[in-house]
Amino acid sequence: MFDFLKSHHCYEDDDRRKLIRRILFSILALASLVLFVIILILIILRPAKPRFTLRDASLYTFNLSSSGELLSPTLNLTMQITLSAHNPNDQIGVFYRSLDVYVSYRGQQVSLTVALPPSYQDHHDITVWSPYLYGIAVPVPPYDVDALREDQNTGAVMLKVVVEGSVKWKVASWVSGTYHMHVNCPAYIRLAGGRIDGIQSCGVDV
Repeated sequence: MFDFLKSHHCYEDDDRRKLIRRILFSILALASLVLFVIILILIILRPAKPRFTLRDASLYTFNLSSSGELLSPTLNLTMQITLSAHNPNDQIGVFYRSLDVYVSYRGQQVSLTVALPPSYQDHHDITVWSPYLYGIAVPVPPYDVDALREDQNTGAVMLKVVVEGSVKWKVASWVSGTYHMHVNCPAYIRLAGGRIDGIQSCGVDV
């Protein structure tokens, strides 16, 4: 009798293990199928990177000052930009997350970082931002001081508007993971008028 119960218990354990294996296999197969479909959709749709454009840049303050011979010169900058982003995709939406914008000069950040509001773009939508950017007593590296003074004497300066952030793609109800995005917009500004010459296209890396 004891052997019979033991044998019956072993059969139940085997059935339970087989059931668990079937469930795990089904879950794995379903997950693989979903992943395959997502990858296939992305390959077919080929999401294009957002297109950023610097539509306008107005430089109100741009001066180099020094408090003494022992102190490095500092830069004061006040600038307003108009920046647009276009979603060129036919069937893919774009979520913009945690976008930060600032101004750089010769690779050095010379303004405070300003956060742009998160937004969603449907197919072929355009989003426009017009933030003010400030640099208050920004220390200038010694190797950039001469270049800055030369730019002031020349009457024009090459600045770059930089956007750092992240994006997500949306296809129907599915939303992708987060991708880092770096945007670089050249802004050649004549100091006499304080404006860029025309609309500038931006480089976008995702």
